[in-house]
Amino acid sequence: MTDPALDQLGPVDYAVVEFPAGESNFTGEMVEELVSLVDSGTIRVIDVLILTKDADGSIEAMELSDVADLGPLQELEAQLADLLAEDDVVHLAAAMEPGSTAGVLIWENLWAAKFASAARRSGGQLIANGRIPIQAIIASIEADEALVTQGA
Repeated sequence: MTDPALDQLGPVDYAVVEFPAGESNFTGEMVEELVSLVDSGTIRVIDVLILTKDADGSIEAMELSDVADLGPLQELEAQLADLLAEDDVVHLAAAMEPGSTAGVLIWENLWAAKFASAARRSGGQLIANGRIPIQAIIASIEADEALVTQGA
């Protein structure tokens, strides 16, 4: 990426999706949704890795170009850049169960890029971000509904 592209970069997130031994599926509905997000301009894929963790805990990381027969994922390969270092891979794989396979996806949130650029040009900088787990949102809604029901 060139400097002007870096100035226009949106927030970057990652996700790790783990599959139990023998059940990895990188060509199904999940990939169709990912391709749809890319095609609509909502996200830009920065990096994708496939991690395997053997029963003994050893880790193997593969780029998409190292794996055959990935269907629609092959279309995204031109947009990839190597972003994760070996230490990052070890850290991500620590959460994996032995014998499992995981896909690691790093993406730019294109939908937020203009806002992020404007914030930087205004002298602001992102100092914190995070995610609220869906389970916490559901619990909060259920608690609010319980209060309304009890108060009625």
